[in-house]
Amino acid sequence: MKRAYTAFNLPDAQLMADLLARAGIRARVFNQNAVGALGELPVDAAQPQVWIEDDHRLEDARRLIETHQLANIRGAPWTCRACSESNPITFETCWNCGMADGTARA
Repeated sequence: MKRAYTAFNLPDAQLMADLLARAGIRARVFNQNAVGALGELPVDAAQPQVWIEDDHRLEDARRLIETHQLANIRGAPWTCRACSESNPITFETCWNCGMADGTARA
């Protein structure tokens, strides 16, 4: 196993693990409960981490995470094909109907 990402918080770690899973890269989130140990452990040791199971996919995983983060920084809102609602670029599913429609992004 190799560490692909160190997250700021648990939701961020889970989002990245889910992103990798959708791409066929098996990932696990570690340090889910370590935030309570801050002060006893160094900050980087207590942050949630995303580790991948297949070592040879490490570069793919990191590239996918980086691409996702850059798109969220620069991206424009996307429109849901199911209900036509506008969604922030950071939303993976439509806030209104829940449709997962990454291909509908404009």
